[in-house]
Amino acid sequence: MTYAAYMNFFAFVGIAFLVYLIVPLKHRWVTLLAAGVVFYLVLNGFLTAFLAVTVVSVFFCAKQLEKLQNGFNAKKKELSKDERKQLKNAVTNKKKAVVALAVVINLGILVFLKYYNFFAGQISALWQVCGFSGSMPVLRLLLPLGISYYTLQAIGYVVDVYRGRCAAEKNLGKLALFISFFPQMTEGPIGRYQDLAPQLTQGHRYTNENFTGGMTLILWGLFKKMVISDRASFMANTVFKDYESYSGTMVVVAVILYTIQLYTDFSGCIDIMSGTARLFGIRLADNFRQPFFAKSVAEFWRRWHITLGTWFQDYVFYPVSLSTPFTKLSKASQKHFNKFFGAFVPTAAALLIVWLGTGLWHGASTKYIVYGLYYFLLIMLGMLFEPLAVKLFAKTKINRKGKLWGGIATVRTVLLVLIGMMLFRAGNEGDFFNMLGMAVTKFNVTDLFSKQLFELGTDGPDFLVIFIGVVLMLVVAILKERGHDVLKSVATGRLPLKWAVMIGLIMAVVIFGAYGASYAPVDPIYAQF
Repeated sequence: MTYAAYMNFFAFVGIAFLVYLIVPLKHRWVTLLAAGVVFYLVLNGFLTAFLAVTVVSVFFCAKQLEKLQNGFNAKKKELSKDERKQLKNAVTNKKKAVVALAVVINLGILVFLKYYNFFAGQISALWQVCGFSGSMPVLRLLLPLGISYYTLQAIGYVVDVYRGRCAAEKNLGKLALFISFFPQMTEGPIGRYQDLAPQLTQGHRYTNENFTGGMTLILWGLFKKMVISDRASFMANTVFKDYESYSGTMVVVAVILYTIQLYTDFSGCIDIMSGTARLFGIRLADNFRQPFFAKSVAEFWRRWHITLGTWFQDYVFYPVSLSTPFTKLSKASQKHFNKFFGAFVPTAAALLIVWLGTGLWHGASTKYIVYGLYYFLLIMLGMLFEPLAVKLFAKTKINRKGKLWGGIATVRTVLLVLIGMMLFRAGNEGDFFNMLGMAVTKFNVTDLFSKQLFELGTDGPDFLVIFIGVVLMLVVAILKERGHDVLKSVATGRLPLKWAVMIGLIMAVVIFGAYGASYAPVDPIYAQF
């Protein structure tokens, strides 16, 4: 995003905020809906039609689910036990069909627009391997902004209505607001209807805490995005675009810089959008919880992109693992193996589906499938060797919860995540394996003190700014990990503290922000997903 793009966005937010405060309390949700419509029409134009299809389809599917359930509730008292059971099964089957229709419509749109060319290419390659001629056409498909996020959010809503976790929304406009709340549209987080919808529709009064809390979050996000991420991206891209011209040491440096870039980009944009929502009195779900303090890869993913992980957990893993085929698989596994493997086999099968889905969610490429399988393999190995690890630690009397082992486990997890980041950023699987080989066989510590480090199109001051920024983030993260939320303390603290922090962040962004002739504009990374 260019500096002008940021200014346009915040001007838009400012106008929407002022209108929101002027409109009567009970109608303020209409302001948010109108802001979302304008926001989406300006950025997406005619592609807004796809968002409209999603809203209308889930609205009527949810109403049909509630109608079926209400019909059953009205009749069940008049029926015998057997008749009630038969009717319940019939209604359940109809409700499942309605949910399936909503999923097919919305997931079908997403899969077609995002993955058609990928699957067409794979089918064409297989077709030609089999000796047939011809290939499937490549289409230039435009992808609506935020489709990967709002599609999952809409499907989650329908499933929650089916499960009875929330009632079907009777107002089409209010449901449209839930699906199209503009701060969420670019990068999430993925919201749950029962948590977010009441906040959006009830209307909120202005409070100093919401305003200062929102502004602090926005400025902190801008600091991470413009001062750290955009500067790191310039150096990381230089190496990744032509990695063969650099040493293995520079490949490692580039991977570290890219990891810093991705985290500060994604979490920074989430902070900006969460801060924007806070201005209106709305709290979005947390999407990060100090992920680089994790002591295992599984824990890392419970702390990173939290709303995506919990969505796959609630709407894919549990339904799959508790389904009839997987229940039978679990029973069969327990007959042939011990109790541990009896539970491990169906869990592994369900997690395989989850991680294939997670990989494909990130993009239409075999690289992303490998990326998902990489983390699947690491998590499975962790589960597989856990019983052995428990016995080993008990025998050696090593305290797994102690600081020493905790530090070792954290470093190990970060190294594994860095390898995953290398795969995520590499142009393809071949580039990843080449870069990994260079990092292992051609790493030389002395290269860190050579001129190579300053041949990435930057100089010492850039590294110094990144270093200071990362240290500042680390301090804030350590304090939060220990239960001290610095940003919350600023929002609720005394006026001099609030203004000192906000003015400091504004000055840091203005003075050290990576914009201008020396830097190319960097769009938010996760907005493309």
